[in-house]
Amino acid sequence: MRAPLKHETFLASSLTVGLRTRTALTTYEGEGIAAPRDLLQSFALAGFFQKFKTTLEMIKFEHTLFALPFAFLGAIMAANGLPTWRQLLWITVAMVGARSAAMTFNRIADREIDAQNPRTANRELPTGKLTVGFAWLFMYVSIGVFLLASYSLNWITFALSPVALFFVLGYSYAKRYTAFAHLLLGLALAISPSAAWIAVRGDLTEVPILLSLFVLMWTAGFDVLYACQDLDFDRRAGLRSIPARFGIKHSLLIAKLFHFQAFIVLLVLYLMIGMSWYALAGIIVVGVLLIYQHTLLKPHDLSRMNAAFFTTNAFVSVILLFTFGAAVFVDKIGQ
Repeated sequence: MRAPLKHETFLASSLTVGLRTRTALTTYEGEGIAAPRDLLQSFALAGFFQKFKTTLEMIKFEHTLFALPFAFLGAIMAANGLPTWRQLLWITVAMVGARSAAMTFNRIADREIDAQNPRTANRELPTGKLTVGFAWLFMYVSIGVFLLASYSLNWITFALSPVALFFVLGYSYAKRYTAFAHLLLGLALAISPSAAWIAVRGDLTEVPILLSLFVLMWTAGFDVLYACQDLDFDRRAGLRSIPARFGIKHSLLIAKLFHFQAFIVLLVLYLMIGMSWYALAGIIVVGVLLIYQHTLLKPHDLSRMNAAFFTTNAFVSVILLFTFGAAVFVDKIGQ
C-alpha cells in the first residue's frame, strides 16, 4: 500500500487536533466550565467595566452631587411644582454631559501639572491608567451628549449651549492667568439652576439669577478652602490662586466672606419670594453647615479638609433641594 504523502499527513493531523479541540470545548461547556472563548469574552467585559470605572474616577462622577440638585431645584421652581419627566430626563443628561466634558478637559489640560503635584500625581492620565487619546474621545462624546440634551429641551437652551461650554471648559485655564479662578469655577457651576429654569420656562428672572449667585459664592468659598492644600506647589509652579497670593490665613477669611455672601443671597431669595418655613429651615441648616465647615480648618491645621470639603458640601445642595422644593409644593397647595 502507498505511504501517505507529507501534505496528507499534515491535513490528517490538523483534522485530529481540530476534532480534539472541539471535543474539549464541548466537554468544558457540558460540565459547566467556561470555554476559552467564553473566558476571552469575560476578560473583555471585565476590562470594559474596569475602564468605565476608571473613567468615572477621572471625572469624579460622585461630585455631580454638588451641582445636579441645584439644576433640579431650578427646574422645580420654574415649573412651580414638578416638571415633566421628559424635562427632568434631558436636564439630567445635559448636566452629566456638561460636567463630564468639563472634568475631562480639566484633566487633559492639567495632566503635566498633575504629574508634578504629589497630591495629584496618582490621577488617571499622569499614571497612564487612561490614555490622553481616550480622554479626548470621551470629552467629545460628552459634549455631543450635552448638545443633544440641550437641543431636546428647547431652542433657547440649544442656542445658549456654546456659552455654557465656554465657561465650563474655559475654567481649566483660568488659574494660569488670575488668582480669582475660584469665582470662575463658581460661575461654571452657577449656570445649572438658571439653565434648568430656561429649559422649563424659556425665560430668565431674578429668582434663578439669585439661586445661581448663591451657587457661585458657595462654590468659590469651598474652592478657596480646597486650594489651600496646594499653596506651596502653586507658588513653585507659577499657578495663581487666592491662597498662593494671600496665604492660608487670609484665604480662610476670604472663604468665610464668600460663604457669608452666599448665605445673604439665600435670605434675599427667601424674602423676595415669600416661601414657607421649609425654605427658611433649609437656609438655617445650610448656615450651620457653613459655619461648621470653617471650624474644621485652621491656618496651621488643614488635616480635616476632606470632612470640610466633601462631607459638608455634599449636604448643602441636597438640603436646599428638599427644603426649597418642599416649600414650592406646600405653597402651591396653599394657593
